[in-house]
Amino acid sequence: MTVLASSLAQAEGTYKLGEINSYKAQPAFLEPYKKGMELAVEQVNAAGGVGGKKLQLITRDDNGTPGDAVRAAEELIAREKIDVLMGSFLSHVGLALTDYAQQKKRFFLAAEPLTDKIVWEQGNRYTFRLRPSTYMQVAMLVPEAARMNKKRWAIVYPNYEYGQSAVATFKKLMTAAQPGVEFVAEQATPLGKVDAGSVVQALQDAKPDAIFNVLFAADLAKFVREGNTRGLFDGRGVVSLLSGEPEYLDTLKTETPTGWVVTGYPWYAIKTPEHQAFLDAYQKRFKDYPRAGSVVGYNAVLSVAAGLRRAGSADTEKLIAAFRGLEVATPFGPITYRVQDHQSTMGAYVGKTAQQQGKGVMVDFQYMDGARFQPSDAEVAKLRPATAQ
Repeated sequence: MTVLASSLAQAEGTYKLGEINSYKAQPAFLEPYKKGMELAVEQVNAAGGVGGKKLQLITRDDNGTPGDAVRAAEELIAREKIDVLMGSFLSHVGLALTDYAQQKKRFFLAAEPLTDKIVWEQGNRYTFRLRPSTYMQVAMLVPEAARMNKKRWAIVYPNYEYGQSAVATFKKLMTAAQPGVEFVAEQATPLGKVDAGSVVQALQDAKPDAIFNVLFAADLAKFVREGNTRGLFDGRGVVSLLSGEPEYLDTLKTETPTGWVVTGYPWYAIKTPEHQAFLDAYQKRFKDYPRAGSVVGYNAVLSVAAGLRRAGSADTEKLIAAFRGLEVATPFGPITYRVQDHQSTMGAYVGKTAQQQGKGVMVDFQYMDGARFQPSDAEVAKLRPATAQ
């Protein structure tokens, strides 16, 4: 009877998911992201939970700063007694939590930050990452950029880890794809504080044939508005990271440029059964359409649930073993967490921007499976510390 009572008590318990993110600093992405997480938690719990245990989501705001993120992690672990640590959006914040996970020997799922360092140079055995990385998304765009056959490229990016990483990868991959390409201008802007007028003027003065843009959120809107006003994009090819996500196209509306090559999420035109099921459930639950953040949040919780199910507990070492090679069914189809660097194979859509009925949309798109856009295992082994295995 004692064993039975103990088993029942455990089954009736919960797994506490401690999630840290920049909700106030990046609401366009993170409000939908939180809804995606909530939907996944509700679905998992309605189906009986994980091993009879329900999931409980506990969120904290990191104010977009590494120090606040680490303090939030300490509080979640000490006071809330969380079982799993997850989250982060901004790359420098994600790196701080990656380091924290290693120091404290705690499992951490980096849901959204894009910097490659999270799984490569500063990767560790405790950290896994869901969203397709900077390298992966740039690698998805480079074939289209090379097909433009433009020699002189200008670059604009937010001057912090994500932007710097994206530019370094773009230069490396473009030089390999199109020998002789030139980078004639670079504008590195403070995150959230772009001086769009001076940036656009500097790019125009360089007379590039094409532009690679890494700005997002409010910075992107300001850049596009000023660029449209001054004719910066007229007759020039533009390749732009993340700009096809509804979080950003929704803001641009009739200012959306035509023909930019972008990564994004055309939720309104994806016709797979997996995505349709997610779309129907999301719209029924929130009376709204999903954004890219919605899918990331949803997939993050599904990943944690699958990992806990495979591990049979929230023990850190068992979770690490469970996540290595873990397969998860998602609205984008099945993804796998790679053994060699803990990066998931979640992909993204690549297409072109357009306007339809006064709204920005993606057209001529296709899904890019993240498994196809990875460096070789030998390259990863050189990048990733031996201690990260």
